[in-house]
Amino acid sequence: MKGLLKRRGRHAPSDSSTVEAPTGPPAVELHEVTIRYTEADGAERVIVKDFSLTIPQGRVHCLAGRSGSGKTSLLRVATATQAPTAGSVTWAEKPIAGLNHKRLAEARRKHMGYVDQGATVIEELTVLDNVLIPAMPQGITKEITERANELLELFGLASARRQKARSLSGGERQRLAIVRGLLLQPTAIALDEPTASLDRTTANTVIDAMHTAARSGAAVLVASHDPEVISSSHTVTRLV
Repeated sequence: MKGLLKRRGRHAPSDSSTVEAPTGPPAVELHEVTIRYTEADGAERVIVKDFSLTIPQGRVHCLAGRSGSGKTSLLRVATATQAPTAGSVTWAEKPIAGLNHKRLAEARRKHMGYVDQGATVIEELTVLDNVLIPAMPQGITKEITERANELLELFGLASARRQKARSLSGGERQRLAIVRGLLLQPTAIALDEPTASLDRTTANTVIDAMHTAARSGAAVLVASHDPEVISSSHTVTRLV
């Protein structure tokens, strides 16, 4: 299996394949990533050391582990919201190191969707308008609106498109955030603990949505300690 799960020292991971894993073009690659923090007392803390991972399009890959194991830090590095201490990140086989702020923002819009743990939505906007937010810098066209409506249909939110986002349940908000992340057809989408605050039935609808995203062609990178998210993923990195 490709998905070279390489770390050394205290945080050695294990990997497992729970279901048949699709193989497509590489969407996200981390190469020998190290993440190190300096504590208030000046001591250094190594969160991740020499970590490598390749996720192809169409695959759901889970970073699993307890709080403090490094999964959220790796997710931030993979989405370029945090720079690694060492190592490199590529999106769709293109390195992102050295990109200035403008070019990194352009690359992120093209290649990387992101859903934070709270599935942030703008409550006073309609569901459809929330989905269209990523397209606003370039301008909202008829084609992009059609895609938004198609995604809302695909993810079971079509009937709510004209509702204010404040009316949505927790699971619906997570699905809305996934739809928004997929609007510009990124090669990958990352999710941070998407089922953490949901009941089991609602959480399962979000897991289904993750796999719908993968079937649409995106690589899905999810950080989670939810056993159901872990067991449903095509491949898993367990951080200890």
